Amino acid sequence: MKRSWMAALLGGALAVAQPAAAQLSDNVLRIGILNDQSGLFADLAGPGSVEAARMAVADFGGTVLGHPIEVVAGDHQNRPDVGSALARRWYDNDRVDVIMDIPNSGVALAVQGVARERRRLVIYSSAAVSDLTGRACSPYGIHWTFDSYALARSTATAIARAGGRSWFFLTVDYALGHTFERDVGQVVAANGGRVAGGVRHPLNTPDFSSFLLQAQASRAQVLAFANAGGDLSNSIKQAAEFGLFRTMTPTAVMAFLTDIHAIGLQTAQGLRLTESFYWDMNDEARAWSQRFFAVRGRMPTMPQAGVYTATMHYLRAVQAAGTDNAERVAEVMRATPINDFMTRDGRIREDGRVLRDFYLFEVKAPAESRGPWDLYRLVATIPAADAARPLEEGGCNLGR
Repeated sequence: MKRSWMAALLGGALAVAQPAAAQLSDNVLRIGILNDQSGLFADLAGPGSVEAARMAVADFGGTVLGHPIEVVAGDHQNRPDVGSALARRWYDNDRVDVIMDIPNSGVALAVQGVARERRRLVIYSSAAVSDLTGRACSPYGIHWTFDSYALARSTATAIARAGGRSWFFLTVDYALGHTFERDVGQVVAANGGRVAGGVRHPLNTPDFSSFLLQAQASRAQVLAFANAGGDLSNSIKQAAEFGLFRTMTPTAVMAFLTDIHAIGLQTAQGLRLTESFYWDMNDEARAWSQRFFAVRGRMPTMPQAGVYTATMHYLRAVQAAGTDNAERVAEVMRATPINDFMTRDGRIREDGRVLRDFYLFEVKAPAESRGPWDLYRLVATIPAADAARPLEEGGCNLGR
């Protein structure tokens, strides 16, 4: 990013941070956590994300600019029409200032359009689709925790360079899976490999047997699971039962701590995956995660940690801006470095993409684990510059 652009942005943010009088639009700051509360994404986000936001509000002090902070929650049921309708109601009638989380990329893309129309903020912690900072980018959208490009590039590059040349995709048939398939395919081709085949399955599929038989028949070296949540857990378990891992290297394009916990180390051992957070990554992360565990009875996932840190960054920006005005708050958020237990010297790029390091992990063998949540071993750190898609390649045009 050019120095002149950054200087102008910082100057503007400083001006915003010194308003004539602090104000909230209706004397309450409302944060809406929109996610899957009971379906296949409930474990990785769900009620845990709501709790993470409430923890952040409590840690911030419960008020901002002398007014109370409220957290509301909604279930989008993994349906874009339900998610977009709820977003409209929250923005228009319930005076919600910012919507956060939003697992399910189809729902996220729908809400992105609503937030743009209403000129209100939306911060994604669980959505993966990289188009949120590409062709569907918005000045009101911030892709906070991870995206499909970072996960695909980091994990696929490591496996391709280790000799995984031919790939078969087991892909969930909606925006998330399509984006993963595209992004991983590009990495495979760039490293001299090829896509030997693939099959797409409906969301929330209970029986993967026919799809796995096609994967087996492909004779590909790598079986890439381009799905998430319950679909990922079920497909990996069934693939192991079919004996596919004796001849194919499994890789999860997007997997979370709760997925590996549900699958079990006996089946998941050796699986490589990329995340921007792990509860045992440093002392600060361990301390916060133990607090989360005391309430939820499980360690936090990457998206849940992302909701907490995004909420804190947002609240600090509201405090600094002296207002809940979306444009002013977004300006301060972009101008303020991100430093917390999961990010060091991160920043929000002009397309809404948060630039931070990512980490390549390998799932431990049962004998290595010291407890039920001791699941990962760090393999490599991927610098922010390598994990993020270059700005000029995303197709973001904020002038439209």
